[in-house]
Amino acid sequence: MIDKVIIAEDQEIANLSVQRTMEELQIAAVDHAFYCDDALHKITVAKQKGSPYDLLITDLYFESDGNHQQINGGFELIPAVRQVQPEIMILILSAEHRPATIDLLFKNYQIDGYVRKARHDARELKLAMVTLAKGEPYYPRALAQLIKQSNTYEFTEFDINIIQLLSQGYQQKEISGYFHERNIRPSSLSMIEKRLKQMRDELGFVKNEQLLLFCKDAGIL
Repeated sequence: MIDKVIIAEDQEIANLSVQRTMEELQIAAVDHAFYCDDALHKITVAKQKGSPYDLLITDLYFESDGNHQQINGGFELIPAVRQVQPEIMILILSAEHRPATIDLLFKNYQIDGYVRKARHDARELKLAMVTLAKGEPYYPRALAQLIKQSNTYEFTEFDINIIQLLSQGYQQKEISGYFHERNIRPSSLSMIEKRLKQMRDELGFVKNEQLLLFCKDAGIL
């Protein structure tokens, strides 16, 4: 059950939208904070009083408004909250879309759910809340599929060098020359073409443009 929620969100419109969703889900108690320091303080006090929050919903990035804060964003807030209340569930609601970053949040920060700020995010937030209430983590299906796809191919340093130069507008012949001038091996055009083909085949792409877009979305670049 989720009865008591605190929302850490510095954008007033987004904050009100999330609160409205909580009302629709008939969450008994909903609190909010525009600053991470304030959110941590409220979680600490609630824990000390024996009436802890069940769930923290927080953004990752908070804009600075000149009001000095000890904690400036969700990446710092999560471990600070875990020290105070290890059992609290944490749901990230953010515009961050890079799968590698989101995967890191689940693996290293042990978050319980993630919802991306985008079209239909209110609907997805409701689904996430229902899932968390069952004691299950909420992982966006689209992002899970993209991460699964990226994990099927292990990018080497050589691969990443090629992709980075392609993203900067280098042609394959120019990449070969770039590697040759800097004594990067292998540097032959045939090897560069071979590696690009292998990456495309492994990931199911036909064009290099598709490969570049995938690498950007997956946080590889």
